[in-house]
Amino acid sequence: MTNIVDRWLLPEGIEEILPNRAIKVERLRRRLLDLCHAWGYDLVIPPLAEFTESLLSGSGADLDLITCKIIDQLSGRMMGVRADITPQVARMDAHSMQRKGPNRLCYAGQVLYTRPKNQTETRSPIQLGVELFGEGGLEADVEVVLLLVETLKQASVKNIHLDLGHVGIYRGLEAQAELGEAQSRELFALLQSKDVSLQSWVGANINDQAIAAMVAALPSLTGSIDVLETAQNLLAKGTDAVAAALEEISSLATAIDSQMDDVNIYLDLGELRGYHYHTGVVFAAYTEGSLVPLGNGGRYDHIGEAFGRTRAATGFGVDLSLLASLVENEEEIIPGIFVPASDNDAVLDEVARLRDQGERVVCGFIGQEPDFAELHCDRQLTETQSGFDLTVVNSMKR
Repeated sequence: MTNIVDRWLLPEGIEEILPNRAIKVERLRRRLLDLCHAWGYDLVIPPLAEFTESLLSGSGADLDLITCKIIDQLSGRMMGVRADITPQVARMDAHSMQRKGPNRLCYAGQVLYTRPKNQTETRSPIQLGVELFGEGGLEADVEVVLLLVETLKQASVKNIHLDLGHVGIYRGLEAQAELGEAQSRELFALLQSKDVSLQSWVGANINDQAIAAMVAALPSLTGSIDVLETAQNLLAKGTDAVAAALEEISSLATAIDSQMDDVNIYLDLGELRGYHYHTGVVFAAYTEGSLVPLGNGGRYDHIGEAFGRTRAATGFGVDLSLLASLVENEEEIIPGIFVPASDNDAVLDEVARLRDQGERVVCGFIGQEPDFAELHCDRQLTETQSGFDLTVVNSMKR
């Protein structure tokens, strides 16, 4: 027989958000969605679950593995509980909306993973993000990155560090090396983990010395914007695709640096985050001491193909509950007014008036001994001969 205590337990990695933290998450959500609205992004609310054919379209095996799947009892088809909202928004752009020009959309909602991405993350984060469809130029990438930075600033994040990469550099060199499928998987794993055995693997698997030297140089091409000059020299014998990728990331880094000189830019030209998903620039934002990105994104121009409408696309997502935890002590629940139980019409009218003015008013019940701290009240409504007074109470008393 199940122990009654076990009924209180949540699955590992699944969390609940209690009042003090919930109000901070909700206030931040409203503030950030208002910011997105001010930048021209329209709010959409995708469904919690969809058929996996659309939910996993264009996302690769990585998203498939972390998506919780269920059988739809009405159709018998496989459904998935969303682990990422981006594919849903891409479907909406391609099928439900079909706008001709650039389409700016934003969203905020909970997602669910089969397992946490790492030991410190929840399996049910609240994802907030933006997607910009229909514009493939540098200006779109700049706008999305700048909006990510402004999003973090709205959450009072200080000392923002922005990591920039471009999957096109690796894609171009991989194609130039003419590797087999197994070799490509091995090289990808070595670069992703920055394995010290990369040099020896390259020497054994890539015969062309010029190409081998460029591939082996990728892990070292990290640092400030100045590393771009080194990259231009070391990758000079790369294909046109490599040269174009270098030009794109150089232009993006220069544009961001010129518009936000308070952001620390770090380049990693061997970055493979989202390699199976992204098609161009990738980026992630951190602050001092953060072990995981506060927000990340990039360009993913092929996601609309599965819905019959290929569109240029770029965007980012942030973990709203993680951002709220960084500013948890900067906002407090606004204390309210306690009103003892009463059926007096004058009292009820006064309660309505106070609420109309934006006050939090908590009405008591007959026989209730109020715990003002628990109720988040620092005043009590009292009747006087001339009307009503607000009496200060000790809300710290438990």
